[in-house]
Amino acid sequence: MSAKLPIASAPTDGSKVTVYWTDRDGQENESVAQYRSLDRLKASGGQWDDSDTGWWAYVDSDTQKRISPHSWAKSGGSDEDDE
Repeated sequence: MSAKLPIASAPTDGSKVTVYWTDRDGQENESVAQYRSLDRLKASGGQWDDSDTGWWAYVDSDTQKRISPHSWAKSGGSDEDDE
């Protein structure tokens, strides 16, 4: 397992990386996530604003959620680039 790094040092270029975050129940989670800028979100269509910018991960096979990770690991996932 790779060492956890501060989320501020994670790439924000749209690449997918493994992140660690805590849900509202206090459960620690590990997910493959992607940082999405407002420009990237708008390019995918729909109505987006600044509050939608951030880290996005699938929470099940059909549902994406914006999360607030606290750290990340350099060994990221290799899933296809979904937007």
